[in-house]
Amino acid sequence: MSEAQSIPGWRHLYSGKVRDLYASEDPADTRILVVASDRVSAFDFVLSPGIPHKGELLTQLSDWWFEQLSDVPNHLTEGEIPDAVDGRAMLAMALEILPIECVVRGYITGTGWAEYSAHGTVCGIPLPAGLQNGDRLPEPLFTPAYKAPLGEHDENITFERVVELVGADRAAQLRDASLSLYRRAAEIAEQKGLILADTKFEFGVDADGTLRLADEVLTSDSSRYWDAAAWASGTTPEERMASFDKQIVRDWLATNWDRQGEPPVLPAEIVEQTADRYRELIARLKG
Repeated sequence: MSEAQSIPGWRHLYSGKVRDLYASEDPADTRILVVASDRVSAFDFVLSPGIPHKGELLTQLSDWWFEQLSDVPNHLTEGEIPDAVDGRAMLAMALEILPIECVVRGYITGTGWAEYSAHGTVCGIPLPAGLQNGDRLPEPLFTPAYKAPLGEHDENITFERVVELVGADRAAQLRDASLSLYRRAAEIAEQKGLILADTKFEFGVDADGTLRLADEVLTSDSSRYWDAAAWASGTTPEERMASFDKQIVRDWLATNWDRQGEPPVLPAEIVEQTADRYRELIARLKG
C-alpha cells in the first residue's frame, strides 16, 4: 500500500484499504480529516494501479448522498479542507466507530447468490425457491458483517452476534436505520433509472451517545448499482447486472487470478473502464 501523504497541520492516524485518516496537530481540535485515495480494493486486497481521480469521485458521491439524507445524523462537520486534498476529503467528528458492516441486500447476487444456489439461504436467512441471479428479494435483508482488522477478511455474522457485540438496543437501531436508509436510497436511485442492488453502511457513536452515519455512503465502492432498463430487458446475468462500480475489476480478477499470493496488476483498459463507470454513475444520479 502506498504511503499516506504528508498534510501540513495534520498528523496521519490510520490507512484503510481506500481511506487515510488524519488528526489535527492542534490538541483542541478533535475533528478527523478523512481522505479518499485512488486505491481500489477487491477480495480484501488493495490492487495496483489505482483508479485515476477515484478519490474525488467517491467524495463527490458521498457528499451528494449525505445531502439527500441530511435529516439523518452523520459524521460531517464544518471547516476548511486543506489545499493538498481539496476535492477528495471531508472533515468528520471523532466517533466511536462500531465494528459492524451494516450490509443491506435488496437483490440476490455475488456471494449471496453463491450461498443461495448451494443452500437456499443468504447469510443463513432462508429464501423462497426459484430465485435467479439478480432477482429482487421479497424484502431487503439486513446481513451484517464483522469489520476485520486490515489484512483480514470481513466475516458475515448473524443478528444475534451483532447483539452480543453492541447490545440489543444498539443492534436493533443499526438494523432499522440501515433498512430505512437503503429503502430511501433505492427509491431515489429508481427515479434516476438505477437499481441499488445492495450497499453497506458504517455507523459511529458521538460523545452524547447519538448514532451517526459515518465513512462513505452509497458510493460505487460500498454499493452495487445497475441500470434499471438493462436489468428489466437483459437475458443474461451479465446484461442484467452491468454495475456502475468496481465489478469490472472483480470480474477481471475472477478470470485472471486464483486468489493465491498477490493479485496481478490491473490492465490499463480495466482501470479506464472502471473510472468511466464511476463517472457515469455520478452523472446519472446528479442529473
